Amino acid sequence: MSADHTSADTMPTDTTTGYTPPLETTEEAAIDATRQWVETHIVADNLCPFAAREMARNSIQYAVVPGAGLERCLQALGDELLNLDAHREAETTLVIFKDGFRDFDTYLELLDYAEALLEMQGYEGIYQLASFHPDYVFEDTEEDDAANYTNRSPYPMLHLLRESSVEAAINAYSGDIEEVPARNETLMRERGVETLVTRLKACAHASQKKAAEQG
Repeated sequence: MSADHTSADTMPTDTTTGYTPPLETTEEAAIDATRQWVETHIVADNLCPFAAREMARNSIQYAVVPGAGLERCLQALGDELLNLDAHREAETTLVIFKDGFRDFDTYLELLDYAEALLEMQGYEGIYQLASFHPDYVFEDTEEDDAANYTNRSPYPMLHLLRESSVEAAINAYSGDIEEVPARNETLMRERGVETLVTRLKACAHASQKKAAEQG
């Protein structure tokens, strides 16, 4: 049975997060899940003070990378960097690894290679990376701490951002940007793990919801 037709109660459950990505999914379903996550998690809880503006402007790109080969995934990341070079109207890209890097330690290896790629390709200071994963755990944080959900996502992904836009957004921010991480951690703990797992599962079924609404 494909992921698009898997009910929430039959979805595989991870003992750490209570959520794992569907084992099989289409590119469209992965994008729907990620878009839903941005809207109902990142924007709804204002985890990133700048995300709502970019969503309203439709300037967020979504790129799905099939397969799990490191070389292939890094090539896809390089292609998305070139795509941002060519399309200044696009502010940021979420690169979604729908099939690979389910293990968080393996994902961290990908992140290291991705950071090195930016440097080797001369993109340091032009673009920066943010990291998200279904099993994300901050250093010196327990695995079951709800604070990790600031960076837990429906699929492993890398977020490409324009350095100049990040700096401009920080300069325009009316509050103290350094207080945002602590505020987000507190909010996630207030939400609680059960609520946040339910939210991720709902995102994973966003394509079904969209099909029902259109049907």
